[in-house]
Amino acid sequence: MERRLSARLDLHASGPARLVLAVAVSDGHDREESLAVTQAGRECAWSELADSHGGRLHVVDVGEGPVNVAYDALVRGMAAPVAVAPLDEVTYLRPSRYCESDTLGPTAVAQFGGLAGHALVEAVAAWVRGSLAYVSGASSPTDGAAATMLARAGVCRDFAHLVVALLRACDLPARVVAVYAPGLEPMDFHAVAEALVDGEWWVIDATGLAPRSTMVRIATGRDAADTAFLTSIGEGVDLVSMSVSATAQPFTVEDAVDGPGARVRLG
Repeated sequence: MERRLSARLDLHASGPARLVLAVAVSDGHDREESLAVTQAGRECAWSELADSHGGRLHVVDVGEGPVNVAYDALVRGMAAPVAVAPLDEVTYLRPSRYCESDTLGPTAVAQFGGLAGHALVEAVAAWVRGSLAYVSGASSPTDGAAATMLARAGVCRDFAHLVVALLRACDLPARVVAVYAPGLEPMDFHAVAEALVDGEWWVIDATGLAPRSTMVRIATGRDAADTAFLTSIGEGVDLVSMSVSATAQPFTVEDAVDGPGARVRLG
């Protein structure tokens, strides 16, 4: 399978700023790609930083004014699954800013007590999918899993945060992954969850909006604070417009079928 991916960001910096971009696919993929950051007709030099899960951050300094980011990639096949690190079972069991597993602990135990492994993962995914409505604009960028639980509505990151928080509250390590998702409608960057079962990471998308088998990993972390596509340091930076594209070829009926009981791993 080949995936063609692209992201375009139109930004405006109110003064000198450092941009940290997480738009490139994670390391380990067989890929052809290009990244260009331009301002005032000139290309800005960037540097690449690697995180502990194969994610790639691109850092660039810009001045005041419009900034354009263009990323394109052709990804062939699937990358090898990310190995489980010794600290994963500790890091991804702890509560985090947007995944307040301590706050939701009593609810999780009451709802899912007695379940473990894949049975727990499937029950949590089904409950979140059935309990939340996908509503664009229903949440703010600072809402976490507890707020989502009360609102019963949100977007992909809210679904992922709630899945992760409930799994951690039941002593199952879980984390958030930013992905390109061919088949997603409307198209955007997408957030899903991963759960550690039997020594392997399995992807969960409680929104059900895209087939997991076509997804391509971008960034991995405790929650959305670790997987943001843009972080700015210095003067203010506004996102003026953004477009994301992700297609897969060949795209078959089997790719589109992604039932709740299917077990899928991300490369």
